[in-house]
Amino acid sequence: MLRVAVVGSGPSGVYTAQDLVRQDLVPGVRVDVLDRLPCPYGLVRYGVAPDHEKIKSLQGTLRAVLEDERIRFLGNVEVGARGLTPARLLELYHAVVYCVGAARDRRLGIPGEDLAGSRSATEFVSWYSAHPDAAGDGFGLGARSAVVIGAGNVAVDVTRILARGGAELRPTDVPQGALAALEHSGVREVRMVARRGPGQARFTTKELRELGTLPGASVSVDPADLALDPAFADPSGLPAVNRRNLEVVRGWAAQPRDDGPGRHITLRFFLRPVELLGEDGRVAGVRFERTEPDGAGGVRGTGVYEDVEAQLVLRAIGYRGVPLPGLPFDEAHGTVPHDAGRVLRDGVASPGEYVAGWIKRGPTGVIGTNRPCAKETAASLLADAPALATREVPADPVAALRELGHEPVTWPGWLAIERAEAELGRSLGRHSVKIPDWEGLRTAARPAA
Repeated sequence: MLRVAVVGSGPSGVYTAQDLVRQDLVPGVRVDVLDRLPCPYGLVRYGVAPDHEKIKSLQGTLRAVLEDERIRFLGNVEVGARGLTPARLLELYHAVVYCVGAARDRRLGIPGEDLAGSRSATEFVSWYSAHPDAAGDGFGLGARSAVVIGAGNVAVDVTRILARGGAELRPTDVPQGALAALEHSGVREVRMVARRGPGQARFTTKELRELGTLPGASVSVDPADLALDPAFADPSGLPAVNRRNLEVVRGWAAQPRDDGPGRHITLRFFLRPVELLGEDGRVAGVRFERTEPDGAGGVRGTGVYEDVEAQLVLRAIGYRGVPLPGLPFDEAHGTVPHDAGRVLRDGVASPGEYVAGWIKRGPTGVIGTNRPCAKETAASLLADAPALATREVPADPVAALRELGHEPVTWPGWLAIERAEAELGRSLGRHSVKIPDWEGLRTAARPAA
């Protein structure tokens, strides 16, 4: 029997587990899916916006995999903590696949970035998604004006949540504290700002269009910003998704700005943040430099500056992988060096160690991109299986994990958390509501863990 640990229960980890057991190349494969959180599904639970029910429904697909009798979920187990090093983990399993994602957000690297009110979109998403590591501080939603820096789907998500308000989120599983803060939010102006033009933005058209359908909110685009984009006059050379994006923002630019009492979203382009402006230790605005196309697909500064009022600034400019002590790490790319998923140590494949997902390829692609990525890694591992299975490992590593001080939450423990969240929702007159803190999750899981 080949025993494999998959570290991370998001899509890349679950797809890897699925590929390992459904191929008949190696009979008798058993997979433990480990996660430092008591809950499975990774960014599908803690990264997909609560109002995106269709995407969140992917949890059903992941659930079916984790309920396979050959796969076991072990939550509340953190690799790198309590003596569970990669070396120790490899003593407990024939092979280990790391699917730990890219948990660190990129910084702007400009003056004022550490002022109060300057936060990462990652923190904001974690807060409204009930991640137990998130700060429960209300997120400064007493602000009148917010600036979101970025031009990808995360920037669109946080812009939409800021502009949507709380009442429309009541039917979702957003935690009660975040819902209350959003219901009483003072934010009325949200500006989403990109350093390049709409022809180069990375959001998908469906998510972009949603901004124009929010009740009580309007969208505007400055036609002068669009005119700077070489693709504005003739977008025929752009990829299809970029052409569609340009059509959407072109339509908004043709509409007069609505200065009514509702919330307002403004999309700005060709502006690069150079400084966050402060007042009494808090963000009061952002200084941008106007950029222009450089003729080579990038932009250059023009020396023309513009100050924009904001009491809340969220940066959404990408993610980076986080080094895991005991594994090699490529700082330049934020990934673990590998060959077809096999971890490389000093350029040589390390027997029994593999990677999949963002820690393998970088924070690129959509959820579906994890499927071929996981398939490649699983194929490499199964090809190596005859040599890997010769080592002796414990029949069940859970006892060793407990000896190290870990208290694994198994699948029945997760089901107990689900029931507790459903009961919490009923007590609040809502549907299922996420438990947002470590103690609450562990307490809910404990009777069945």
